[in-house]
Amino acid sequence: MHAEPVIMRPEHVEGRFGFMPVVSLPDRLGRCGVITTPHGVIETPAFIAVGTKATVKAVLPESLAALGAQAVLANAYHLYLQPGADVIEAAGGLGAFMNWTGPTFTDSGGFQVMSLGAGFKKILAMNTNGLEDDDVIAEGKTRLAHVDDDGVTFRSHLDGSEHRFTPEVSMRIQHRLGADIIFAFDECTTLMNTRNYQEQSVARTQRWAARCLAEHRRLTSERARRPYQALFAVVQGAQYQDLRRQAARDLVSLGNDQSGDGSGDGSGFDGYGIGGALEKDNLGTIVRWVAEELPVDKPRHLLGISEPDDIFIAIENGVDTFDCVAPSRVARNAAVYTTHGRFNVNAAPSRRTFAPIDEDCDCYTCAHYTQAYLHHLFKAREMLASTLCTIHNERFVVRLVDDIRASIEAGTFFDFKLDFLGRYYGERDREARSRSESPAFARESRL
Repeated sequence: MHAEPVIMRPEHVEGRFGFMPVVSLPDRLGRCGVITTPHGVIETPAFIAVGTKATVKAVLPESLAALGAQAVLANAYHLYLQPGADVIEAAGGLGAFMNWTGPTFTDSGGFQVMSLGAGFKKILAMNTNGLEDDDVIAEGKTRLAHVDDDGVTFRSHLDGSEHRFTPEVSMRIQHRLGADIIFAFDECTTLMNTRNYQEQSVARTQRWAARCLAEHRRLTSERARRPYQALFAVVQGAQYQDLRRQAARDLVSLGNDQSGDGSGDGSGFDGYGIGGALEKDNLGTIVRWVAEELPVDKPRHLLGISEPDDIFIAIENGVDTFDCVAPSRVARNAAVYTTHGRFNVNAAPSRRTFAPIDEDCDCYTCAHYTQAYLHHLFKAREMLASTLCTIHNERFVVRLVDDIRASIEAGTFFDFKLDFLGRYYGERDREARSRSESPAFARESRL
């Protein structure tokens, strides 16, 4: 028997940011909580839908709200290049521009600058097999980004034009975009970089974080009439425990050592992101290293996961929010999630299956359309196929995380985890669920 947890919900305070943990997993770092933002609350743990260029591809913002998404994340790099931060600011900010009334996130652009600059595009991890290199570049590509201690010079993947991001530039762009939660500019390395380079990179990210915090405070004071934007620092350190822990401790100390400007909570960073390419085998361990070093009263965001086993592992080890482009990206390629695993709806078995994708799903697509119709749409190359499958996949992940949150509150998390993963992965070895087909965990970009 589990004692009924006492759950207190903080009231939303207009124009303010805050986080309150409300119930925790026994003997684990996982918890439920509530993030308050100027545009509403986020009950955690929560999946943050990715709308890279101010849109979740193929889906109306109204549809996204209807399927239960609490917040969306867009990307500073992409919006800086097109249509420009000035345009979005003139429209009233990211939410107004894309007709999304709820909370919004923007990431700093650091991941895109590095991954696109090195030619990796959708992932920034690979099968390392012991190989180390400090000038990692995708095969057949030319380096488009060059890092120095002041920032990054890069060429646009759209037209080849040259640009430069520094911590201050990233802060200015994100302030103009106007998201509720923004991220400090960081250097995202690959698993192939040497230990020596990882050490240099962590130190560089630390210095950049200090500059981001100073510029954020300056801009917040200068733009005091606007809603407060919460700044999250990003913890790097690759697969090294000492680097991850030290990076987290240093960022916490950095924030606490600087005086606030009265717009935030006066104690440094408002939250923390966990970034970088991560080995899938060690995902939970790395998250735990970082979470153990971070303050319990600040939210933790993991950048770029969405596979069910990774979701459970991340939440169990202390992640409050996370984002990933995968649900919408794979949907556009006909891959759909079900409680019994993932399959391709454009494959032959769906051609005459006059049933929904998943009988247990409550999404709009499953309520109105059959696999046979979706199969037809993909074969006919109709755009509606992407819309309907994206609605389903986004709802699947949102609902899964909602159910995880409910199980934590009810004291049934571990039973729910065992049951769900057992059905989703079927006869696969339970231990193997924490592994991928390659040794490296591919962190998804928000493309």
